[in-house]
Amino acid sequence: MPTSHSARPEAQGLEDLDDLSLRILGFERAWASRLGPREAAIRAEFSVSAARYYQMLYALIETPAALRSDPVLVRRLQRLRDARTRARAARTLRTDDQDPAS
Repeated sequence: MPTSHSARPEAQGLEDLDDLSLRILGFERAWASRLGPREAAIRAEFSVSAARYYQMLYALIETPAALRSDPVLVRRLQRLRDARTRARAARTLRTDDQDPAS
């Protein structure tokens, strides 16, 4: 007979996350249906700059607890972050490869 712990692994992830982490994941989950400037919403909701918010978000999505709490959301956020990182690297490489004499 399975225990409640093994029957609901997402509950374990929620117990491991602090209130701020849960709020960040909730904000990201709800953002798809929101309109308006994201940076202003971040500042209003969390009272931090967008840069600080993204630092907290990227650290959060690397934690096993976040992955257990909402694996679909966390994997989507990881993919988006990785795509932005690749795009940024491609822009940097393209700039470095250009001949400065031309």
